[in-house]
Amino acid sequence: MAIRNANDTDSVSAREELSVPDPHSLGNAHVFAGLAAAVLDNRGSVVRWTEAAAELTGFTAEKVCGRPVQQLVADLPDELRSTTTIPASGRVRLWHQCGNTVDVAFRTTKVNGSAEFLVLAAPAHHVADHEHAAALLRALSSQNRITVALHDTDLTTVQTNATLGIPGGRPVQPGTRLCDVLCAEDAENLETVLRQVLETGASVVRSSLQVSWRHDPARRHALSLSAFRLEDARGRPTGVAALYIDGTDQLRARRHLELAREVAEQVGGSLDVVHTAQDLADTLVPAFGDLAAVDLATSVFDGDEPSEQLGGGDPHLRNAALAPTTAVWPPGIRLGNSIPPLSDHPLLRSSQHGQTVIYGREDIVALIGDPQSAENFLPPDAHAVMVAPLYARGLTLGNIVVWRTGRSDPFAEDEADLMRQIASRSALAIDNARRYTREHRAAVALQQRLLPPATTDTPAAETAGVYLPACDGAEISGDWYDAIALPSLRLALVAGDVVGHGIAASATMGRLRTAIQTLADLELEPDELLTRIADLVQRLAAEAPPGDHDFVGATCLYAVYDPVSCRCAMASAGHPPPVLVRPDGTAETVGIAPGPPLALSGMPYETTTIDLEPGSVLVLYTDGLIDRGADDTDDGLQRLTHALAASCRPDRALEETGRALLIDLVDEAPRDDVTLLLARTRAIPAEDTTHWEIPVDPAAVSEAREWAARQLTTWGLDDLLFTTELIISELVTNAIRYGRPPAELRLIRQNVLVCEVTDSSSTQPRLRRARTTDEGGRGLFLVAQLGARWGCRHGQNRKTIWSEQLIE
Repeated sequence: MAIRNANDTDSVSAREELSVPDPHSLGNAHVFAGLAAAVLDNRGSVVRWTEAAAELTGFTAEKVCGRPVQQLVADLPDELRSTTTIPASGRVRLWHQCGNTVDVAFRTTKVNGSAEFLVLAAPAHHVADHEHAAALLRALSSQNRITVALHDTDLTTVQTNATLGIPGGRPVQPGTRLCDVLCAEDAENLETVLRQVLETGASVVRSSLQVSWRHDPARRHALSLSAFRLEDARGRPTGVAALYIDGTDQLRARRHLELAREVAEQVGGSLDVVHTAQDLADTLVPAFGDLAAVDLATSVFDGDEPSEQLGGGDPHLRNAALAPTTAVWPPGIRLGNSIPPLSDHPLLRSSQHGQTVIYGREDIVALIGDPQSAENFLPPDAHAVMVAPLYARGLTLGNIVVWRTGRSDPFAEDEADLMRQIASRSALAIDNARRYTREHRAAVALQQRLLPPATTDTPAAETAGVYLPACDGAEISGDWYDAIALPSLRLALVAGDVVGHGIAASATMGRLRTAIQTLADLELEPDELLTRIADLVQRLAAEAPPGDHDFVGATCLYAVYDPVSCRCAMASAGHPPPVLVRPDGTAETVGIAPGPPLALSGMPYETTTIDLEPGSVLVLYTDGLIDRGADDTDDGLQRLTHALAASCRPDRALEETGRALLIDLVDEAPRDDVTLLLARTRAIPAEDTTHWEIPVDPAAVSEAREWAARQLTTWGLDDLLFTTELIISELVTNAIRYGRPPAELRLIRQNVLVCEVTDSSSTQPRLRRARTTDEGGRGLFLVAQLGARWGCRHGQNRKTIWSEQLIE
């Protein structure tokens, strides 16, 4: 009876049923090692026996050929021992020559054109391993984000699920090299990694790399590579298996997060509008685009609110920032340039309503209206531009404009969402800078209006004041200087620094300056004047809102120079000492005992008096000139002294010297106000002054008139004889009648004629209106009417009544 196969009609090869990979797929004979084969005749006897079968069972061909195959099966059921039917496939245990059994999986198939059957068998665990491996390979190959590639020892692809990088792309065929799929450099780098795995056996796990497809070199893909060596049963290398996970989307999302974080960190650190705009543009390139610009409303540069505008026309925008600044920009795009009038385009309307819009080149041409003019505003090779409005607190402050050029990717929708977030955050930073600019400008304007003229020219000295407000985010500090012309040709010099910042500090400064001017007219000694100002500051602090009391205070230096005696009396309330530059060019710090700042009352101040040669320069300043961060104040004062010795020359204007000092000593963007006052002293010539001691005798009044008449005639002031005699008569009469000896009459000639009468009484003269029947009380009234001005000052154990008349 002929043996028949249970699956005679099945034409599937045994190789496929046993899940043995296609030899053309793997290309190596070692895959079939351990696969036993036998040929049976139609009676089930073995007619051929391979070497692999002998290794599997231990029986040689001589011992097996001619015997029924059933005799080799250890667990053959009794009902099959008497039949010649052989199953098409299954699992059995075969006897081994040593007496043990071997579990095998088998498959039978009929040999075409013959009555014989081919039986293929392999150890059951080998077959299971192949089945599991094939299942795993199929599972990995079906994943969209995982690419599996098997390479032989030459790194030729033998099996892969990769496609050519585009949706629905053609699969990569077996026999392909990496250089046929990837850019040459990327292929070379990847082959280096795979060859190292093949040679060393050391696996690579999740190695990051970026590659570009050969047909699309401009677009980079982020891949995570895991590779390991393939070996046969004897441990011999047979190839490399590589798994690639495409992390481009994850990398893109991570980069978007990093860009948003960087914008949050980098933009808004400055309170300067232009600086903030430049920080924004620099952050966007090259992370988001190839070129970036920030256009702001013209009013924003000055701190004002922009006007609302819809539709075409002049957008009233000006370029505030470009990145990179080294790029070749078209002629129409330059820092400070205005944006040209635009047509009423639908995309423009969308942008004006707060939407982020993506334009193509043709949209830009349509927006500008004239193709030739549009080229002046289109960067070379630009193929896409994204415009995001800077919208904050209901105001459209300007636009962010980002271009992509060359072969870069077009803008995607998720990038438009990212730009909306960036624009929203950046708009707040720019609006904060705008609002600061407005307040800073108002504070500077107030401060400058409250300061005196930059230069003065009096008989006592010529002065030049310099004020430099704080910038780069710092508020106005209320620093001030002053040069106050006093009676008898004297000059008061003031420098002060108010505690606090902003408009409140400027307002406090204005109040203190007014108070000092008023007290200076009373001709108080410097220490007495500072004591009264300290009391005023205490009252101001008491009037301040709760919680702000500690922020009302100031430092101040007050000096009075007398050009007749060439002496200068000064006192300090916690202020840096002045610097004196002598006519020979030497500079030194004036040794002055500083008292407490003006916020503290009840503490005494001390007056220091020094002699000044004519042509000396006395320099008053605030700490912004010598304070440079961590540097010691003494070092700053030493730098100032050296700079003055080098730049303050008699033939150089004081204004020029002041500007030179600021350049040498002050940072480009000072964090504190800088105030500088330079006074070059003068002396009243001896021939322009004269004095006469007043005897304690009523007859001395006529003698004083005669003495004054002779002196005025000598000076050529005959036109002032009558009024001067009347003034001297009244002042000398009062000194004899109400004062105490000794008394003195002094005349000073300059642009005014000064008449002074000094006595040792502290009685304060008082101007009053005499009644018709009064015999006296009209003396000071006549003095006030005859002279340009009059007054009284008190010194130690004396008082001086003075009158000034203009010399025409």
